[in-house]
Amino acid sequence: MDLQQLENQDQLNYKRIAQAIEYISTNFKKQPSLEEIAAVVNLSPFHFQRLFSEWAGTTPKKFLQYTSIAYAKKLLSEHKVSLFDTAYETGLSGTSRLHDMFVTIEGMTPAEYKNGGQNLLISFSLSASPFGDMLIASTPKGVCYMAFYDEESEALETLKVKFPNATLIPQTNELQQNALAIFQNDWNQLSQIKLHLKGTDFQLKVWEALLTIPMGKLATYGTIAQKVELPKASRAVGTAIGSNPVAFLIPCHRVIQGTGIYGGYRWNKTRKTAIIGWELSRTFTPDKTI
Repeated sequence: MDLQQLENQDQLNYKRIAQAIEYISTNFKKQPSLEEIAAVVNLSPFHFQRLFSEWAGTTPKKFLQYTSIAYAKKLLSEHKVSLFDTAYETGLSGTSRLHDMFVTIEGMTPAEYKNGGQNLLISFSLSASPFGDMLIASTPKGVCYMAFYDEESEALETLKVKFPNATLIPQTNELQQNALAIFQNDWNQLSQIKLHLKGTDFQLKVWEALLTIPMGKLATYGTIAQKVELPKASRAVGTAIGSNPVAFLIPCHRVIQGTGIYGGYRWNKTRKTAIIGWELSRTFTPDKTI
């Protein structure tokens, strides 16, 4: 197959996956089977499953679950419907399926999500870093959130929105201090830092891949997609990188476009450029040969 044929095939595959995503997004309440979705794009279930996973970064079943969960979360956040009604409105057979799906994808039960982290204790502190002020928050298990900020009030409001019903305690602890020490120490000590993260299996896999990028080095979205064994899922990888809740420690700033352009950054593109330069300067070794 020559280059033109490959390009044509990629365009056809993209259209098929886009059509499948649109179908799932529109018909998720019917909870369509793999066979039903594959039939929409005129592919066998086996071929469709493989193709969808390559392009979307997840399986059709998982994408259907993510779509369903997103809708269920919307209903629960409005506090207008019961768990039973939420399951029914989402197209699930009952509350047990809703429960299992939430625990698998969100790491919490539907009831825990509905109460917005009630009974969860989160300590937080505001600290200075070489790249501006930071807010860092932790549960008893580990650091759950770390972000650069320009306005203190906005930083606190973002934390409250992320954990609306949790008990937020202004308090510095050892977990936070260990995390902030990374600005003074090398990245070989990263294993001493404990994180408490919530994300999909795919997001966690991408964030884990980011931790393999050495300080002073850069990687492309395509490289990370290959690390998670989904080479055609660069766009899905980019979305997962953009949702990283822990700035600097999970080094999403080290990921750039394949063209060499640094690209955007959740905490300001200028800050990303400064961080990359700072890390390069700390790891640069002059060539002493003549």
